Amino acid sequence: MSEEKKILIVDDDMTLRELYEERIKAEGFMILSASDGEEAIEKATKDKPDLILLDIMMPKINGIDVMKMLREKAETKDIPIIILTALIQEIDKIKGMMSPADAYLVKSEIMPKEVVDAIKGSLEKSKK
Repeated sequence: MSEEKKILIVDDDMTLRELYEERIKAEGFMILSASDGEEAIEKATKDKPDLILLDIMMPKINGIDVMKMLREKAETKDIPIIILTALIQEIDKIKGMMSPADAYLVKSEIMPKEVVDAIKGSLEKSKK
């Protein structure tokens, strides 16, 4: 399933981003990365990833606004988005939005394998 699938990882924490990049790449996915919300929107629009792993707390444009903007664009509105956040309180705020994410993961509560499992699950759901 992972062949040719592009995953855009958006996180301003370089160490964490590289950890997820390596783990996800090991599963056979192609990796794109962005370190802030502005770069995330540019790459999502240009490269059309199959899924976006999106942090909330970022410079320039936060993840909530990135998700809103991507959901409003015809070319990116259907890309599955998995929110990856450090704060569980953010999830309640995000879930109240009109265009929710496909999954919500709290960084302190998950292992990289669980992130990969969530990616695979979201990609499976998006095929239906």
